[in-house]
Amino acid sequence: MQYETVIGLEVHVQLDTRSKMFCGCAADYQTAEPNTRTCPVCLGLPGALPVINRRAVEYTVMTGLALGCRIPEFTKFDRKNYPYPDLMKGYQISQYDLPLAVNGYLDIDGDPATVSGPRRIGVERVHLEEDVAKMQHFPDGDGGVGYSLVDVNRSGVPLMEVVSKPDLRSPEEARQYLVTLHSMVQYLGVSTANMQDGNFRCDANVSIRPLGSDTFGTRTEVKNMNSFRAVYQALEYEVERQRKVIEDGGTVVQETRGWVEERAVTVSQRSKEYAHDYRYFPEPDLPPLNIGPAWVAELEAALPELAPQRKARFQADYGLSEYDAEQLTGSRAMADYFEETLSQRDPSRHPLRDVAKEVANWVYGDLTYLLNQDHRDISVSPVAPAALSDLLGLISDGTLSTSLAKTVLEEMYSAGGAPADIVRERGLAQISDTAAIESAVAEAIASNPKAVADYLSGKETAVRFLMGQVMRITKGQAQPDLAMSLVQEALEAQKS
Repeated sequence: MQYETVIGLEVHVQLDTRSKMFCGCAADYQTAEPNTRTCPVCLGLPGALPVINRRAVEYTVMTGLALGCRIPEFTKFDRKNYPYPDLMKGYQISQYDLPLAVNGYLDIDGDPATVSGPRRIGVERVHLEEDVAKMQHFPDGDGGVGYSLVDVNRSGVPLMEVVSKPDLRSPEEARQYLVTLHSMVQYLGVSTANMQDGNFRCDANVSIRPLGSDTFGTRTEVKNMNSFRAVYQALEYEVERQRKVIEDGGTVVQETRGWVEERAVTVSQRSKEYAHDYRYFPEPDLPPLNIGPAWVAELEAALPELAPQRKARFQADYGLSEYDAEQLTGSRAMADYFEETLSQRDPSRHPLRDVAKEVANWVYGDLTYLLNQDHRDISVSPVAPAALSDLLGLISDGTLSTSLAKTVLEEMYSAGGAPADIVRERGLAQISDTAAIESAVAEAIASNPKAVADYLSGKETAVRFLMGQVMRITKGQAQPDLAMSLVQEALEAQKS
């Protein structure tokens, strides 16, 4: 029997606010000493009263608007009760029946293996809550859990949850959805969305059903996935696990399972709770919120240009291909870096459409390669956009060849410094003196009589070999076009 996969995603996004969701504690907990970003409110002490973070509400509404959601005028916060040790109050302030945004969508390319063409994935809701504390477990001598410590710094940090409808039909579509949403929240500026730091976390609800059926199967929730790759692998494993259970005559049970990266498997963690188990009720210490049309209009007007619009503009304004524009707009930081580099070029000497492709190649090619080696984001690149523009200017005026420029870029990246200074100090300027290159050509021809004989017998590829020898002799500094011309002239002279 053939089965259809049904996936819905719950994405938790830590919002990039200065303070926590319901108190004035600083939200920059990542590098702080444990339990130093706390107060009576986020510690859950009796009598402490929460106050709503306005900026977090605005960030959530902005995300809802970017997702095409309807923003209800009336919303409220609720208490979600569950007895976990990382929840200081014994309940979490969240939203249940009246979220900040509802009924939106996110467009993805679609999985070529299952559906051709773009797909529109429904977004059921976007709501706001507070994050929980962070647990750290230490094993005993026998490999079990000996003791655990709690760091309350993260508790109370604003957490936005984006809940998709069960419209995703494959692990690849789930991956595309996450990548697209990740880009969106970065473009909006509402979150750093760093998955490694837990700023962008995903839980997946997955089930299978007979192909053609419109009845949902029993779903399992999969947690502990901290990368796009992990989400894809965990969902592929879980879909196959459920298929085997059914085909072996078993029954899929509703439960929460965790992804174990080292073993590439999901394991059962606990039976799945239902909404009524959380005993939701309206938060009595917070007033309902009225999100009026004027406020919504103000936030909508403040929305930045998002990746799809920026991609279209890069193609229209700079003449970039769809591939180049997509590479550059995958993250806001890269798109900003590209445009800042391009803005440094003199348009009277270098029309933007003429140099945009060159800048694009260096930004998502050579520079990104160096950044990836160090696992660095382009937002913290040691090579500033102005410095990269100066380097490209040295190629344009003939001071550097492309290969020499790559060497200079590596020096700029590792040690800093202006490109012109590096060229001068290391003697890397391109050689365009005809006499100097003729000398190198004569040496290459004299040292490689077989290559010369090959050329004279009709093997044109011998020219490339001799050209390589000239570049070796000149340490890569010979002006390539001039060197090639002189090599060909010298070889033709041999014929006569």
